[in-house]
Amino acid sequence: MTDATTNDQLGGKSLFGTVTNPSNIMPTKMGLNSQLKFRCHPKVSCFTACCGNINIILTPYDIWRIRKPLNLSADEFLLRFTVPTYLEKTDMPGVKIHLDAEGRCPFVTPEGCTIYPYRPTTCRYYPVGMSFFHEAAEGGTSEEFYFLVKEPHCKGHEEEQTMTIREWRADQGIDESDEMNKEWMELVMRRKSFGQQATLSEAAQKIFFMTSTDLDKFRNFVFNSSFLSIYDIDQTTLDVIKTDDIALLKFSFKYLASSLFGTNDLKIKSEKIMAKADELKMSQAESEAKAEETYKKLREDRDSLQESIANLKK
Repeated sequence: MTDATTNDQLGGKSLFGTVTNPSNIMPTKMGLNSQLKFRCHPKVSCFTACCGNINIILTPYDIWRIRKPLNLSADEFLLRFTVPTYLEKTDMPGVKIHLDAEGRCPFVTPEGCTIYPYRPTTCRYYPVGMSFFHEAAEGGTSEEFYFLVKEPHCKGHEEEQTMTIREWRADQGIDESDEMNKEWMELVMRRKSFGQQATLSEAAQKIFFMTSTDLDKFRNFVFNSSFLSIYDIDQTTLDVIKTDDIALLKFSFKYLASSLFGTNDLKIKSEKIMAKADELKMSQAESEAKAEETYKKLREDRDSLQESIANLKK
């Protein structure tokens, strides 16, 4: 079984550069050494035109990277600059950039992007799109390949600058973004592979949203809830994630994989497993006793009914 996945298409340009209009996607499969002829700069007539009518889905790393230089808490950033959405046609809640009244990104001015060094992964990819071909079987392989998005209004394709996809990724800082987004994207794709027949509980959705959007709340959840009484986390890891946001971000993906999909990324304490097993045994014993009591009552009712019928026949 194989699964060919392109990043989510939610109207307009979307996560990592795909578009809803397939005519804008060039039908050529590209690799890291493929040549790209493109350059965007303020003297191009369409400069910043691609920053409107767009869905900019934010990954957890995007959110952290943008709000830090703005000196905003996660709550304030989310309220001021994002709106809720669902990810990759799943029931996993996320956020995207809240466009202004004219349908433009709030961080864009006629002079360009005001957060350019910290811009989201989506913006870094454009006009390149990435597809992911995944061999779903146990031990299967995966392959990444690329394609070019060529929209009619974009004059950047008429510029003379040429570089490989590999050079483009390095120039745009995509390698760093992809490294930080990889495990989170795998969670989204894993959820997507289950299809519509499975749904996340409301509690699971809340945990996923909190963990994906607010590192400060997740850190508080780890250190000031029952979390550490359930999971067996070594002290070195705890010391690091208490102050290191990047380490905490990576740790959060392992927690989500473990809590949502039952992976072995985090180990549950043995006493908790035993207590749960005892709870299940007790619950099963109580159910069996209740079933036996119900059966006994049904027999008594049946016997009483038969006796009444026999008396009527006399």
